[in-house]
Amino acid sequence: MLAISTSHLSKTYTSGFRGKRQVNALQDFSLEVESGQIFSLLGPNGAGKTTFIKILLSLTRQTGGSATILDHDVSDVQARVKTGYLPENHRYPGYLTGEQVLRSFGPLSEVTGPLLQSRTTTLLELVGLKDWRNVKVKKYSKGMMQRLGLAQAMINDPDLLFLDEPTDGVDPVGRAEIRDLLRNLKTRGKTIFLNSHLLSEVEMISDRVAILDKGQLLRVGTVDELTTSGERHHIGIDGVLPEAFRLEAAAKVIEFSQSQSSLTVDVGSIAELNALIDMLRRHHVPIVSIAKERSTLEESFLSLIKREVAS
Repeated sequence: MLAISTSHLSKTYTSGFRGKRQVNALQDFSLEVESGQIFSLLGPNGAGKTTFIKILLSLTRQTGGSATILDHDVSDVQARVKTGYLPENHRYPGYLTGEQVLRSFGPLSEVTGPLLQSRTTTLLELVGLKDWRNVKVKKYSKGMMQRLGLAQAMINDPDLLFLDEPTDGVDPVGRAEIRDLLRNLKTRGKTIFLNSHLLSEVEMISDRVAILDKGQLLRVGTVDELTTSGERHHIGIDGVLPEAFRLEAAAKVIEFSQSQSSLTVDVGSIAELNALIDMLRRHHVPIVSIAKERSTLEESFLSLIKREVAS
């Protein structure tokens, strides 16, 4: 089942005198997110990420196209029964304790009575706030507020969880704990839709990533697909390349560069890579490693956005 499906989604805002100025927040946006995935949406400020989430949560209506979550049209209230949402920069009344916050939000999702008490205890322990349940949230750090927000978003045991900057303000240990929590939710069949500016975090946890800019979907794929760089490989060798190998490579028009004990080569296919490896072996060159060149997700993201700006 698809957790999220959109087809040719668009959203146009009008502003200025008599609505003469139009801003296309989303343009022909089609996306599918499989259930049980951790899916991340990336894009610079103003790319349309917040607009997209607002449409899915029915906080605003699309101008054109269609969108469904959990097999329900986003306009159907049933679409939100099994969803949870942690907005960016969320706030809770400072005079409430952590436990009181969850007990206040529970009835909004029709979670009451013993079930609410049980989930409150379980979730506070899950996010590491068990010992702070009776402390007023005005004394919570920003990281603790993020943890409490996660607990609040899960109070109705959602199948689909929208998280906007869930690790913002959280220390490295806390971020690792939140990553483990999200992975645990995934093993339970939950779908996590993540929006974060911490691309290193996204890279470590996401199954698939979409990159959005100026309302347009630029790329969708796994982290590996987005970070591999063509067919460039680095081959680690032990020893010196014999002259016979260099002459054969030149005759076969195989270009490579050498840096200490590593060769860098661009190949057009796996067959060409295997042919080069066979040639190294024929010349008795010990091979210690073979790695496809890849960049970080942040480098790939910035490169893609820069290309769009230049085009």
